[in-house]
Amino acid sequence: MQIDVKHIAGPGLVVLDIAAADEDTLRAVMEGLQRQRATSGIAPVRRLPGEPGVRARVYADVHRPGPSD
Repeated sequence: MQIDVKHIAGPGLVVLDIAAADEDTLRAVMEGLQRQRATSGIAPVRRLPGEPGVRARVYADVHRPGPSD
């Protein structure tokens, strides 16, 4: 999966590819990131044929805080 340059066009913008053993763990990580920083939210979970676990891609702005709890 290619990274679109618009998602990293400025300082503080990042693309995070996350891999986990299961969907619950993956969603917990995405929810934690969303609470701490401005992110693209809970991303669709992907399974890659022949590879263990699940994956997701999240876009984040490290300069902007996430929503407060």
